Amino acid sequence: MVKLLILGPPGAGKGTQAARLAGFYNVAHVSTGEILRSNVARQTPLGIQAKEYMNRGDLVPDSLIRNMIEDRLAQPDTKIGWILDGFPRNINQASFVDELLSKKMVLKGESDPGDGASRFLAVNLVLSDEVLVKRLLARGRADDNEETIRRRLQVHNQETEPLIEFYRSRDRLVSVEGDRSVDAVTQALKEAIDSSYYVEK
Repeated sequence: MVKLLILGPPGAGKGTQAARLAGFYNVAHVSTGEILRSNVARQTPLGIQAKEYMNRGDLVPDSLIRNMIEDRLAQPDTKIGWILDGFPRNINQASFVDELLSKKMVLKGESDPGDGASRFLAVNLVLSDEVLVKRLLARGRADDNEETIRRRLQVHNQETEPLIEFYRSRDRLVSVEGDRSVDAVTQALKEAIDSSYYVEK
């Protein structure tokens, strides 16, 4: 059973790789962006609340995103595994993932592997800022220029470096060089995942 968190900076290709791996392992691709858009489009109670923040130009609070994640991971297609793309992004969110998965195990009467959470692996895509700036500039988005991109990357690095260390210290992290072809990155990810003792065979 494959349960993965895909980590990495903007422009790293997280969504592309998550979708590829989900297809290869036949598990659910759980994208926080898609979950948010789906809830808003379906006008769920959570989506209605989220849209109010979005209409004001505010960030959707962690509490709403957490509720959407919990609801999504309770769906039938996640029972055989999942790949979580875009979450967690900070230590608080990472702690929530641990708590949620531990709670799910207790509810199902499963044993815990000993570290307080269900078995999952955090996969980090590593690229230099220079490569990321070139990639993001190539996207050609109207609000993308080198200054704003570098600022986004700086904020991302400051926020997620503790997250990387959080999973590294728990021996849950594998890092894969992302400055390669899409196929080469996918192959490296498969090898890292298949050799991990956190993935249930």
